[in-house]
Amino acid sequence: MFEYGPMPPMMFGAMIVFLLLGFPVAFSLAAVGMLFGVLGVVFDHFSPALLNALPLRFYGTISNDLLLAIPFFTFMGAILERCGLAEDLLEGSGQLFGPVPGGLAYAVVIVGAVLGAITGTVAASVIAMGVVSLPVMMRYGYDMRLATGVIAASGTITQVIPPSLVLIILADQLGRSVGDMYAGAIGPSLLQIALFLGFIFVVSRLQPHRMPPLPPEARTKSGRELLWQVAKGMVPSLALIFLVLGTMFMGLATPTEAGAMGSVGAILLAALHGRLSWSLTRQAMAMTMRLTAMVVFILIGSTVFSLVFQGMDGGHWIEYLLSHIPGGVVGFLIFVNIFIFFIAFFLDFFEIAFIIVPLLAPVADSLGIDLVWFGVLLCVNMQTAFMHPPFGFALFYLRGIAPPNVKTSDIYLGAIPWLGLQLILVLVLILWPQSVTYFLKKEAVVDPSTIQLNVPMPGMPAPGGAPAPGAAPSFGQPAAPSFGQPAAPSFGAPAPAPSFGQSAAPSFGQPASPAPAPAPSFGAPATQP
Repeated sequence: MFEYGPMPPMMFGAMIVFLLLGFPVAFSLAAVGMLFGVLGVVFDHFSPALLNALPLRFYGTISNDLLLAIPFFTFMGAILERCGLAEDLLEGSGQLFGPVPGGLAYAVVIVGAVLGAITGTVAASVIAMGVVSLPVMMRYGYDMRLATGVIAASGTITQVIPPSLVLIILADQLGRSVGDMYAGAIGPSLLQIALFLGFIFVVSRLQPHRMPPLPPEARTKSGRELLWQVAKGMVPSLALIFLVLGTMFMGLATPTEAGAMGSVGAILLAALHGRLSWSLTRQAMAMTMRLTAMVVFILIGSTVFSLVFQGMDGGHWIEYLLSHIPGGVVGFLIFVNIFIFFIAFFLDFFEIAFIIVPLLAPVADSLGIDLVWFGVLLCVNMQTAFMHPPFGFALFYLRGIAPPNVKTSDIYLGAIPWLGLQLILVLVLILWPQSVTYFLKKEAVVDPSTIQLNVPMPGMPAPGGAPAPGAAPSFGQPAAPSFGQPAAPSFGAPAPAPSFGQSAAPSFGQPASPAPAPAPSFGAPATQP
């Protein structure tokens, strides 16, 4: 416990105490960090120069282009929440599935998945679904706990299905690309939708009175009219999904650029539905400003806390504790998921991502765990924070828009079966990691031992032992390597004169000089050799 001194556990405990007392998270983290920063300098635990890194870390946080995607996706979700798209989708899907038991519940889950893929925020999905579908379910005799549970659960799909804000933040904290996190979340999001639909199917068969089909008088549309209504709501949604996610998966846009295009697409959809107004835009901008400011302040506070905590050897302390858990990797995963599940009662997913995940990531990496898979697993676990009675935010949102005759106890008890389904998905991901890694791009692996370099050198003998055509005689010496360059041109120089057994002087590419004429003798006898 105290292998690295008393400071790391004291600092971690002080943070928990501040959070339980109800102080704002951003200021609690910054206050604990600065307090223990002073103690660390006074007791000579680390050099004061460590705190000089704070301004640079603040600048790195503010200038992070990846986090710019958060306000874009938040603005997109806020616009779509108020533009009438959810009403069109639910109206058409409810009519389409209405004749079968549980038809409205099927429609809520499917529309919740579509809204999750184009909004990225739980609040937008839960509020839109609750306002439209809850009165209809109550009117046609749905069990109250089942109706509230399926609405809250359909909104939490947004946490896992791209373009989730949680996946963006986890990618930043884990040092992985957002595209990989989104690709890894495809399998779990499809599995979660299948689990929800399967649960509805089982309940509708065993207890059909809890989710009766729509009566014939309520099914006012059929045939082409019904198909047109479904297409009118679904086609623009699918187009926006491709604009945001398709461009990212194809490598045509970064997450920030995809978020910007999604915001423009949301404005166009609102205009097509005749809902675009200055009031709607102003409300969306105000919501975006509040959420972005909250994220930035939490980031700054967590930066102060994490820098001082690392200076106190807190990272080594956490790694030592978690790496000595019995069971190795399996024991680590069990402990982490139980810890995240219970701490989600008290902390929001932003706070967990900024405070807890940076402490867990180095340990997971040292154990050889794929961080993309680990991040998606944590995201699936953290979505239970929205369904925890009595602190789940999805339950708060639903309570805020539900009629007064809906009991709070029905909302809380109705969430428990869906919370169990989310925990089943966590277990499935641990036992079947390929559900995440299957959609990731496989990196080409080359075995160095299989590489052969067969490059013919100039002047080497051709097959059969004959010298290469045009090659100079080597006199038994190996030819000098040409490094792939062609032979130097001769510029038309004549062949060298015969040497008569004497070695010729090197010509360096110049033509041989003619021999000089003998000098005149003027009658003198020639000198004998």
